Amino acid sequence: MNSGLNHPALRVFLVDDAFPVRRRMAALFGSLEGVEIVGEAEEPGAAFAGIEARAAHLVVTELHLNGGSGMELLTLLAQRMPHVITMVLTNRSGAWFRRACLTCGAQYFFDKTREFELARSTVRRIASEHRARTPLQSGANHV
Repeated sequence: MNSGLNHPALRVFLVDDAFPVRRRMAALFGSLEGVEIVGEAEEPGAAFAGIEARAAHLVVTELHLNGGSGMELLTLLAQRMPHVITMVLTNRSGAWFRRACLTCGAQYFFDKTREFELARSTVRRIASEHRARTPLQSGANHV
């Protein structure tokens, strides 16, 4: 975790069918100030359960997943956990995929090969906004 002492971190859950890609995302996103990687999954059912159990604030998902698709996960999150921010990071980046993901509830959509740095800077911005609106946690109550 890379968070300031008194600010809760942005809790990020990673979903991708490729372990090496999840490791890369965890390293690059997890190194950002105020970001904590709270879990990973490679299929929609396990992802949804993990996102809920770990109270994730942001989910970064691929479209192609084992045993399902990222669109299934987006739809489920939009219906049951609409407060969770969703970001698609995929190689399937055509206009049809982008429109379909946004229709299913994704707030962000990036091409994994051409826009990874843009996705990373967006996670950085979301973490900064999260810190700004989350109250400071103090160890003592003042009267």
